[in-house]
Amino acid sequence: MADYESSRSDAPNDALKQIPGAEPASRIDAMWWLVLGVIVLVVFLIVVFPDPYFNLVKFVTDGIVITVTVTVGSFIFVLFAGLVGGLGRLAKNKIINTIATLYVELIRGIPLLVQLIWWYFAFPVVIQGIGRALKIDALVSYQANPIAMAIIGLVFCYGAYMSEIYRAGIQSIPKGQMEAARSLGMTYFQAMRYVILPQAIRVILPPVGNEFIALLKDSSLVSVVAVTDLTRRSREYMSTHFNPIEVWTMAALLYLIMTLLSARVVNHIERKTKFER
Repeated sequence: MADYESSRSDAPNDALKQIPGAEPASRIDAMWWLVLGVIVLVVFLIVVFPDPYFNLVKFVTDGIVITVTVTVGSFIFVLFAGLVGGLGRLAKNKIINTIATLYVELIRGIPLLVQLIWWYFAFPVVIQGIGRALKIDALVSYQANPIAMAIIGLVFCYGAYMSEIYRAGIQSIPKGQMEAARSLGMTYFQAMRYVILPQAIRVILPPVGNEFIALLKDSSLVSVVAVTDLTRRSREYMSTHFNPIEVWTMAALLYLIMTLLSARVVNHIERKTKFER
């Protein structure tokens, strides 16, 4: 009788374990402890060694804001550019397909740092040259905005990689899905919008999340084009106080906190949108 009661009490738990995402292990992401550990370490350094760590964090706060702004702003446009590029790569129109293919192949072959430098130093010269040729004073006196040029450079570079992610995600959806949507009277764009893309987006979430984290780290390169991000502000502090160990240790920890938090958010979204094939 006791064995029978025990088996009955375990039955609900066994049934619960069959529900995807309901297992206790899947509800708790152990990597949050790593995030907490890094945050505790930063707080410890600030409290125990206010000079230089507290002064440094206070000095680079505006740089952190710029870093987050550039990363998030760029990523929003990267998602759009990648979608356009991915659809272009799959287009049956040869002109559109060729343009999208050239964009992906050419941009991926140029280092990001070189692209950022070109947008900040060379692009304004091109605009000024056009202004002189057309005799437009507004273009002749054009001056590049560092943040705008940094965002454009990041979008152009990462948009090429995102195009391939979108293309792979769309091609992973069985062709029968498109055929079924078209048989119901949908146009190609309606089928793509309501049937194919929603499924493809769930498939590409992991690589898209990885691209966001990579973009966050690569945003440190914008410091070479006069953007006062976290890296540039850290370099300014070091050049004044001559303490590279403390400065770059704290900068690394601050970047680590942002990347780890981003990874946890991406992981949470993946689990919420996960579906079994």
